[in-house]
Amino acid sequence: MATNDEVDWNELSPDGQPAMDEAEDDPEATRTAADLEAVFDVPVNVSAVLGKAHMEVSQLLKLARGTVVELDRKVGEAIDIYVNNRLVARGEVVVVEDRLGVTMTEIIKADRV
Repeated sequence: MATNDEVDWNELSPDGQPAMDEAEDDPEATRTAADLEAVFDVPVNVSAVLGKAHMEVSQLLKLARGTVVELDRKVGEAIDIYVNNRLVARGEVVVVEDRLGVTMTEIIKADRV
């Protein structure tokens, strides 16, 4: 199970309870998703980055309407999903009605120091 500061959502069963075998061995395993209720209303910024481009200011000033800026990603390559400027997942662009969306295909586990 996760430390006191974090809950690993993958370790919870669909009803928000820890897996039974872990609950028996670990006293901290009695945590549920409801334990995080205090932070459910905290706003976060979510960004989906299609790709990046590096250029000099002189090149930037020459950009005009219709200019194509080549990004560092290939067609079909996963995009990066950031929460509060921290990479948390990779995914694919999807269309939802008349808007763009993102489907998460991989969750990035950050190594805590």
